[in-house]
Amino acid sequence: MIRKVFKKKPSGDNKIDAFLEKYNLPKAYLSVNRRMITRGVAVGLFWGFIPMPMQMLAVMATTPFFRFNVPIAISMVWLSNPITMPPMYYMEYLTGNFLLGREGIEDIELTMSWFTENFDDILVPLYVGTAFYSIVVTGIVYVVLNRLWVNSVHSEKKERKDNRKKKASRKKSNNTDI
Repeated sequence: MIRKVFKKKPSGDNKIDAFLEKYNLPKAYLSVNRRMITRGVAVGLFWGFIPMPMQMLAVMATTPFFRFNVPIAISMVWLSNPITMPPMYYMEYLTGNFLLGREGIEDIELTMSWFTENFDDILVPLYVGTAFYSIVVTGIVYVVLNRLWVNSVHSEKKERKDNRKKKASRKKSNNTDI
């Protein structure tokens, strides 16, 4: 099932191929298979968890080192957007404090002066929590997505095999009825 969603080919394939050839880009950056999709999700999530500007550029900087589906990776980075960033980074901060065995800062104020005064107290726990989510959670999502894809392929094969058996048994029963 999950494979069928990604396997649908867009109608403008010739334009995409021409674009890739014009700029000498590998076709792997748009490949739709298990490895490319799961790697794209993992790379996008990894950079999406990190509190930094221009996360999409970080995804693009990763392309020479790993082959993955770039549009999927960029769309995964968009999961951290202005609406989701505050709760996401707060969760990372709390996780970092937990992992470091620290107490969190109380009396939080949403002012620039408060942030500049407490920047050093926030930075280390935030990035420890970020490292946890970027590495551990991304790894778990990668393994789960890989497993879902493999299970989907196996269930499709089993379905096709069962359908062939049913058709063969119907055909056999129709021939014996005559």
